[in-house]
Amino acid sequence: MRNETRGTVELTLAMVLSGTLGIFVVESGASPFDVVFFRCLFGAAALGAYILARGWFTGHGLTPRKLGLAALGGVFIVFNWVFLFEAYEATSISFATVVYHTQPFFLVLLGAVLFRERITAARCGWLAVAFAGLVLVSGVRPGDTASLEGLGLALAAAVLYALSTVVTKRVTGVRPHLVALVQVLVGIPLLLPFADFGAASRLGAGWVWLAGLGLIHTGVMYVLMYAAYQKLPTAKIAVLAFTYPAVAMIADWAVYGHHIGPVQALGVPLIVLASLRVTLPRRPRARAAAPGPRTNAHAPEAASPAATRSA
Repeated sequence: MRNETRGTVELTLAMVLSGTLGIFVVESGASPFDVVFFRCLFGAAALGAYILARGWFTGHGLTPRKLGLAALGGVFIVFNWVFLFEAYEATSISFATVVYHTQPFFLVLLGAVLFRERITAARCGWLAVAFAGLVLVSGVRPGDTASLEGLGLALAAAVLYALSTVVTKRVTGVRPHLVALVQVLVGIPLLLPFADFGAASRLGAGWVWLAGLGLIHTGVMYVLMYAAYQKLPTAKIAVLAFTYPAVAMIADWAVYGHHIGPVQALGVPLIVLASLRVTLPRRPRARAAAPGPRTNAHAPEAASPAATRSA
């Protein structure tokens, strides 16, 4: 129980940090491509130092195939950040974050398309509920190009995150910290052609926010998350994950005065409820007169990166 309590504190702190990420992005004053490039640069330094201190570079378990999968996942995760940060600029942190949390539904759809996984009638129903919530949250009206653009960017980010999750889950036997390091390292050469060093040199105090994104929101946050994964069941991880959008919405309102309208607010609980129903493992059906111990066919994967859907 003490171990689980510690995991709860660690994951809650990680989600609170994740909820403040949008503030760091906006306050840096940098373009989304520059933000992600320097997040990867500072994040790689933070994660690399932590892994080196723990001695995890030896016996890492990476093979050429696993390294390739981790790198491919990195391509998806890096551009997921770019689209999400673009969505912040197009609309607001609150709006983009809520839409971004449609990731579990894209995971379900990708599983059906790529791996021919069966989608149950119940999951189809929850997908419909989530779509209804998304329509309400979007609040897009004819001629409202900003909201429409922000909606598209946040949905693109969600799809890319789901693709990264599908790929990364196939990297087994490797510490998630090492996988995360590979992914941010991939982002450095990948985004180098898009980085505007001239504009970055004029950021001034913006460098503090960029360094924070790498050291805090990539280094510290990921260490906290992965430590918590080992101590918590998936059900608790899924519930605590919604600390992230809650903090993001509060921070957006407190700092920038942005908030979603009354009609949009009606869609938030629909997305949250549907996401939880899709994410949480289903309970096994009770069998009458079935002797012996039963096993849960839907055992949680505590280290699944999809569980927290953090940015």
